[in-house]
Amino acid sequence: MSIALVGMMGIQIYLIGDAVKVKEATFVRDVNQAMQQVVMVLEKEEMQRQYSYHVNLMNQRANLIAVYDSLKQSMAQDLQKPMSQEEYSAFIRRTTIAEQELQEMIFGYNEANSVSKEMQPTRIDSMVRVELKRYGIDTGFELGIYSPTKNAMLFQKTGKYPQQLIDESFAFDLYPTISPVRFADKLLIYFPHEKRFLVKQLSELLFVSGSLILIIILAFASTILVIIRQKKLSEMKNDFVNNMTHEFKTPISTIALACEALRDNDIHKSEVLYSTYISMIDEENKRLGSMAEQVLQSAVLDKGELLLKKEKLDFHEIIKEAVASKMLMAKSKNGHIFADLKADNSIVIGDKVHLTNIVLNLIDNALKYTEIVPQIVVKSRNIPNAFELSVVDNGIGISKANQKRIFEKLYRVPTGNVHNVKGFGLGLSYVKAVVEKMGGMIGVNSELKKGSTFYIRLPLGSN
Repeated sequence: MSIALVGMMGIQIYLIGDAVKVKEATFVRDVNQAMQQVVMVLEKEEMQRQYSYHVNLMNQRANLIAVYDSLKQSMAQDLQKPMSQEEYSAFIRRTTIAEQELQEMIFGYNEANSVSKEMQPTRIDSMVRVELKRYGIDTGFELGIYSPTKNAMLFQKTGKYPQQLIDESFAFDLYPTISPVRFADKLLIYFPHEKRFLVKQLSELLFVSGSLILIIILAFASTILVIIRQKKLSEMKNDFVNNMTHEFKTPISTIALACEALRDNDIHKSEVLYSTYISMIDEENKRLGSMAEQVLQSAVLDKGELLLKKEKLDFHEIIKEAVASKMLMAKSKNGHIFADLKADNSIVIGDKVHLTNIVLNLIDNALKYTEIVPQIVVKSRNIPNAFELSVVDNGIGISKANQKRIFEKLYRVPTGNVHNVKGFGLGLSYVKAVVEKMGGMIGVNSELKKGSTFYIRLPLGSN
């Protein structure tokens, strides 16, 4: 799956790279076509302008020749007349003024033509903008006209990118047919935001590809998490089956031995012996029933079919009975269970059987997970609108990582290859389910090698 995922991502990246190259080629083609159209129109306009200029110039020249011929005839006629010195001087002045007027007319026409050419950059900018939009290129650009003969920039639109216009721009010959190519002015166009524009063009493709890759990654991660979770669940179930087999095997073996002893004719029978073996069978049978009940309760919780008989109960009485029933087990380990019941109001609404099981489970766990002499304190107190029961032990403690999972079904704190603590991993999950069904909550405070404190909080019966 990892190889397939990496392969698919690689293919996506490769295809996106190809798409970018195609867009770049399309962009270059569209710019060239748009600019060639601009150059062609400009060249046509320039040819028409020059044609009009030459026609007007020829007409002007013909008019000037006619004027000049008329002036010559007038001058010839004037020269044939006798003139005084003053009249001759006036004649020379009139002739000079006429020649100057003719020159000013020619110069003025050429100057007007020059002004027309200087106004071309504004026209070019407008034409370029229109042509680019026609090809779908809607991004900012810098425009310039460069003269190779003068080695200078004749015009620049904003003046912001002088070096980029020289080094990175699209270049086109202005009036290539009219002017020699090597002397033709260059129309330069540079796109400062070309990359951003191309990425924007591919935004939909990038979004779809990115979304698909993200979905695949999330699906892959989800699959891996499910596999890991299933693997852990499988291990927990295997541990549960092994523990259950071991737990059931011991009382079954004890019952089998007791029955065999009772059937053995070689053993002298007495009332005391009968009573001992029957008590042993009865005790182990109760133990089997208790373990079977735990498993059945777990199945009921899974199906959501746990039914509680709700009645007002004195929780202190239940706690005292539970402490008394577990005191013998504590003393067998040379330990003790202390009851420190300080709650003024101990009335809660709940099911007596399940509340008893809760307290027994908590005390039983405290005894199981204490390697030294057990000193267990069962406390009670009132907090705002609630009754709090806490069971404090001096056991092995629970790490922070395991504290998050101890209320999960079948979960047992890992102890390596040592299985010296009996149980199915059902007790705390059962306690949590019952407490929450009664409207309460359960928590734990623990530190490795320093013991644990399990506490439950239930609403008061008066509420």
